[in-house]
Order: sequence, then structure tokens, then C-alpha cells
Amino acid sequence: MANIVNQRLSAEITDAELAEVKLYLAKIGNLLPFLTGLTVTERMELPKISVANKNFVEDVVTVANNNPHLVPNFISAPEMKKDLALYKQLDDILTEVNQLQEKLRDTQMLAGSEAYSSSLMTYKMIGMGADAGVPGADSLYDQLKQRFAGQGSSNTSNNNL
Repeated sequence: MANIVNQRLSAEITDAELAEVKLYLAKIGNLLPFLTGLTVTERMELPKISVANKNFVEDVVTVANNNPHLVPNFISAPEMKKDLALYKQLDDILTEVNQLQEKLRDTQMLAGSEAYSSSLMTYKMIGMGADAGVPGADSLYDQLKQRFAGQGSSNTSNNNL
């Protein structure tokens, strides 16, 4: 049933569906056991591939693989090629994951907004009921108005909402 406010979302996730989603996420993690975490300092200090220098890295990898005699022994051309390939694959996965994350965040924001907007409207209606003398509304309104204690006017009348 839609509320008086703009109700764009009406959905539920069953416990079984939530468990299945978490299982799939765990499977993804298990398929990529090499995933690692970095410290804040590492994130700031590590040199990074960007759109501007990606072509340079690709060119160096090609040159190093085609001219191994020019590459010092302490640098592994096959390892550079492997790292670049992994970077590209993860970039592809991240594009999909970022799109999913954006939809998850937007849906969560909308669900929260609808719940909060409906709650505010209900709170106002209970306040109006209290003002009109509806039995039991005063105690409910007093309970709910604690959320707004210390905000705005000291007048507890519903008209100041």
C-alpha cells in the first residue's frame, strides 16, 4: 500500500535471498583469493596507473617482452605483463561492481528516505491527534518528540514542525 508521500519503492529481501546474495559475494571472494588490502599510507604513496599513463605502461610491457636483453635481471617482464593483464581484468570487474554498488546505495537511500518521510508525516499526524485530544495520542507524541529535543523552538506545539 502506497503512503501519501511519493512512494517509488516497495520491495523486500527474504532471509533466504539475503543469505544467497551473501553466499555469492563470498564465492566471488573465494574466486579471487589474491585480493589484498592496503593501508591508508600505502594508498597515498603507491604509484598508480591512470588514464594518462596506461598507454605508457602497455608500451613498456610490450618493449620489455620483445627485448628481454634490455631488461635488468631484477625486473621480470613476464610479471609486468601478468600485472597489467590483472589490472585490466580487475578494471572490468570494478566497472560492473561499481554500477551494482551505485544501484545498491541509491536503493538504500530511497528506501531510507521513504521510511523517514513517512515517519515524519506519521509523527505530525500523531501530534495533530494529541492537539485534538485523541485518547492516547499525547503519550505517543511525547515519546516520539524526544527525537527532536533541543532542536528549534521550546514550544512543543505541533504547529512548529
